[in-house]
Amino acid sequence: MSVPVIRNPILRGFNPDPSIVRVGDDYYIAVSTFEWFPGVQIHHSRDLKNWRLLSRPLQRASQVNMLGDPDGCGVWAPCLSYADGRFWLIYTDVKRYGRTTVGGASGASLRDFHNYLVTCETIDGEWSEPVYLNSSGFDPSLFHDDDGRKWLVNQLWDHRPGKNRFAGIVLQEFSPAESRLVGQRKVIFEGTPIGLTEAPHLYKRDGWYYLITAEGGTGWGHAVTMARSRTIDGPYELHPDTYLVTARDRPHAPLQRAGHADLVETAEGETYAVYLVGRPIPNRGRCTLGRETAIQKVVWGEDGWPRTLDGSGDPTLETPAPNLPEHAWPAAPVREDFDAASLLIDFQWLRTPYPEEIFSLTAKPGSLRLYGRETLGSLFRQALVARRQQAHCYSAATVVAFEPEHFQQAAGLICYYNGSKLHYLHVTHDEDIGKHLRVMTCTPDSPQADSFTTPLPLASGPVELRVEVDFERLRFAFRQGGGAWTWLPEVFDASILSDEATAPGAPNFTGAFVGMACQDMSGQGAAADFDWFDYEEREYRP
Repeated sequence: MSVPVIRNPILRGFNPDPSIVRVGDDYYIAVSTFEWFPGVQIHHSRDLKNWRLLSRPLQRASQVNMLGDPDGCGVWAPCLSYADGRFWLIYTDVKRYGRTTVGGASGASLRDFHNYLVTCETIDGEWSEPVYLNSSGFDPSLFHDDDGRKWLVNQLWDHRPGKNRFAGIVLQEFSPAESRLVGQRKVIFEGTPIGLTEAPHLYKRDGWYYLITAEGGTGWGHAVTMARSRTIDGPYELHPDTYLVTARDRPHAPLQRAGHADLVETAEGETYAVYLVGRPIPNRGRCTLGRETAIQKVVWGEDGWPRTLDGSGDPTLETPAPNLPEHAWPAAPVREDFDAASLLIDFQWLRTPYPEEIFSLTAKPGSLRLYGRETLGSLFRQALVARRQQAHCYSAATVVAFEPEHFQQAAGLICYYNGSKLHYLHVTHDEDIGKHLRVMTCTPDSPQADSFTTPLPLASGPVELRVEVDFERLRFAFRQGGGAWTWLPEVFDASILSDEATAPGAPNFTGAFVGMACQDMSGQGAAADFDWFDYEEREYRP
């Protein structure tokens, strides 16, 4: 009889920086959402194999307002825990990352990382108003000690010239009674020579405090490092193998970028590590699905250290499933008809906590109405509603009713990574051509920042828009009044929708989305109505 296995990744598409907790028979993973609103994704499982997206706790402007947050900033690295009859969620809102400009650096060492705490008695309830913690660095994590004390650990940022920017992991006590950090902070771990020490989590087992960190950056050099100490404030000794999980020396492994881990123990005492990974496109080596979440069983040796089952530390495509009843969830439908009073949970939008300014599900019942706002790439109010790309091969389509009056108005189907990486099939207007269709592409690694295809005239009335993605190949089609699709002759490069296709100095930590957008740079707020949206994952089509 074959042993039941879990296949990786368990959270496909852009789902990085996992933090896992078990409460009774339920398991929850919180992941980063960066500039996408609402903030933090929480996934739910009862068997560690099958997962569903359950909730996004940061829903209100008072909890997180990302207007003005640069691409790749916003909500980083949540830590989800459970103690004292409630859930605790720690997160960072990154307001400034630092940019490289033509002619030199522009304050690249100065960054703003604001760390907060919210709580809730139920995982999918209304979370509390945030408690401000500190701004000393990112990746905060809350540890509940068995003596009732609580401790915050986070990466410490050092902007001074000649210093290590990643200055180690800092520890400070948190007082629930006072809702603030108390006592002196202390650097408890300075990392290993590969550097970029971040993503701390603390655990206690058999009288030892175990500290997990991520090192080596978020690319191919990523790794999960472990250390331990008899006292919470150190000194911490390194794992004899240094790394618990890494693919840094395995350039041809199917799972790359392994790092940023957290541990969970089943009711029967089995230990599993969740960690982020990337699946490169074979022909281009770029991870269009972003950083995903994988899981792997680990075992504790006689020396008191955990290791992967074979001791290699390699990330694996499969891992033995725990001794739990399998609990599958219903499959998501291909089509979303926008008939409900709220968006399907798969969809998000960018930055703003005021969604009524950019879209409505009631202005035209049965449709998603987008109000044309700012340009693609705006850090404030752009009307863009999209969902994650979660497979290397998929088809997506929509229909839009939109009658633009001039060239500053546009609406359509978009494949989006950020404001400098996108393919946009849009309806617009020109005084010579009239209503027409064309593609705008923004490419960060090209001498030309944006480009446009030849305009294709359209009749008045709704137009159906379609995209087909097969690994690095992307094609668009359209039709009006039914019948056959008209395919645009161009084949676009889907691989630019990845961390690896990057402009110098820009943070790239998210993943590819596909969805709907509308702009009106004239300020008139022209509306576009989308009656439905299809997303279907499929096999490769040569």
